[in-house]
Parts: sequence; C-alpha cells; structure tokens
Amino acid sequence: MSLYALKPRFQNLLRPLTDWLFRHGVTANQVTLTAAGGSIAVGAVAAFGSPRHSLFLLIPLWLFIRMALNAIDGMLAREHGQKSALGAYLNELGDVVSDVALTLPFLAVQAFCAADVWLFALLAAIAECAGLAGPLAGASRRYDGPFGKSDRAFVLGAFALWVGAGGAGGAVGAAGVGLWRALIVLSLVTAIRRVRAGVAEANRARVGSDVS
Repeated sequence: MSLYALKPRFQNLLRPLTDWLFRHGVTANQVTLTAAGGSIAVGAVAAFGSPRHSLFLLIPLWLFIRMALNAIDGMLAREHGQKSALGAYLNELGDVVSDVALTLPFLAVQAFCAADVWLFALLAAIAECAGLAGPLAGASRRYDGPFGKSDRAFVLGAFALWVGAGGAGGAVGAAGVGLWRALIVLSLVTAIRRVRAGVAEANRARVGSDVS
C-alpha cells in the first residue's frame, strides 16, 4: 500500500493550521511556491554546503515540512475556494521541480553512481507525468503504483538521513547503489501501472458511453 493512502489522516491533523492561514490571508499558490522554493534552497545547501554531507540531514526535516505544505495548499484550494488554473499548474510543476531539486544533491555523494541518481530523477518525473496524462486519455488523474510522491519523500528522507549521518562510504555505499537501482525499478513499475490503469479506466468509460 502506498503512503498516499494515509493522506486524509494527515490532512485532518493540518486542518486547524490551514484554517488559521486562510484567516490570515495566506493563499494556496503562495504555499505551493514556498514548497518549491524551499526544496530548491535545501537541495542546494545539501549539495554544496558541506564536504562531509552533514547538511543532508536538512533534507528529511524539509521533506516532512514539504509534505505538510502540499497538503495545506490542497486544502486551501478545495475547502476555501482558492482553486485556479494557475494553481493547478503550479501544484503539479512544483512537485516535479521539488523532486528533482531534492534528488540531484545525491550526485555529490561519490559512493553513488551518478547515472542511477539521474535515472531515478527522470523516472520520478515520468511517473508523475503518467498520472497527469490520465485526463488527456479520458481517465482521472492516476495515483496508482507502489512508489508515489509520498513514498519518494519517505525514501529520499531516509536516504538523506543515512548520508548525513556518514553512512555512504565503503560497503554501505555499495549497498546504497543497490538501493538506488531498486528505487529505479519501483519508479518504472509505478509509471507503467499508472498508464495501464488510466487506459483501462478510459476504455471502461468509452464502453459505458457507447452502451448508453
């Protein structure tokens, strides 16, 4: 089961804060931009701030904050009448930008294969595009698969904690290479499942329309 299934409970915990932000004039788009900008800043600091990678410890902390911001901007949009076309673009593009910004700092870890890091970042973007393409094919926005946005955040946070604590050298670093490749496979499976589920949903809708 994907961590995405826990999202409603997380939103309930954040609803009082969301209501407070609304009362103080904070908009969904402002929150979305804050999440993307913060991801870029934290990623840059982690990549270039310390030769010993201790600043990677900022990534898991920020990922938790980013998840909260992502939930808050959605609730502001849906529950407080702030939905907009611009907001839809910012939300989806901001997620992709944030994923890339928080993945590429791992290129600074010499024990990891740069090609693995780049491929994971690419497949994470492809998986999101596969979900976004659902409405274009006559289906809904798809969230299928074992490795969605919340799962990536959890794993990248754990990985960054490991690196920041000094665990990316020697044999441990070799294990990290294997883990990157497992994440690549999971991302690929997620993209494929989203495409298949979207095609199946669109076909069912088309058959239902023809029957009616």
